[in-house]
Amino acid sequence: MNKSKIPLLLVEDEPHIAQGLIFNLEEEGYQITHVESGEQALEQLTKKSYALIILDLALPGISGLEVCERLRTQGDQIPILMLTARGTEQDRVTGLSKGADDYLAKPFNLKEFLLRVAGLLRRANWQPAHLESKLYSFGNNQINLETHQATTAHGTIQLTDLEMRMLLLFFNREGKILSRGELLKQVWGMSPKTETRSLDNFIVRLRKYFEAEPTKPRYFRTIRGRGYRFIQTPE
Repeated sequence: MNKSKIPLLLVEDEPHIAQGLIFNLEEEGYQITHVESGEQALEQLTKKSYALIILDLALPGISGLEVCERLRTQGDQIPILMLTARGTEQDRVTGLSKGADDYLAKPFNLKEFLLRVAGLLRRANWQPAHLESKLYSFGNNQINLETHQATTAHGTIQLTDLEMRMLLLFFNREGKILSRGELLKQVWGMSPKTETRSLDNFIVRLRKYFEAEPTKPRYFRTIRGRGYRFIQTPE
């Protein structure tokens, strides 16, 4: 896993805790954005894509629980590690029920914290090993992740930044369903509830580029009522 390419969002209002976490996460090679409130976190998430959120429970204004609940209600499945000074079993159950993927009570062991972060990223398959190469292949298609040039059965294509952003999201989450809301937010920075045909048009375009039969897609599949899924090696 190439940590230098993994952006994390830290939502923590206690400066001394935030400074310590930032230092150690950056030492591990992660890219850290730090905000101090739930409102700032939600705003930041409309501007940039993150691999994981480290979210304090007790925040001024919108609480960590509410941030978590809002994201899940919108269909955003970004991994969330929740931090709290309250370590009771009920608090843990509440956090997990609101959509947190993991829960760590303060004070915690730093090594355990870093292992939890790495474990969530690994489970989310955000930066699989095959993306550490500059080339990504599926079927008769090969994409250079640095030059954004694709070689397909139809010829050579120079992909746009938006096309690459969507492809990388699919590649990073290979085999997993991506909701319309998540794609709209991660690729275009739109609200997940936005009514637009942009996403549908992009999917059609990717199928024309990479599918032998665009009307019978093998790689970029529609999951009715749920979203889309990319399969690198169809059966």
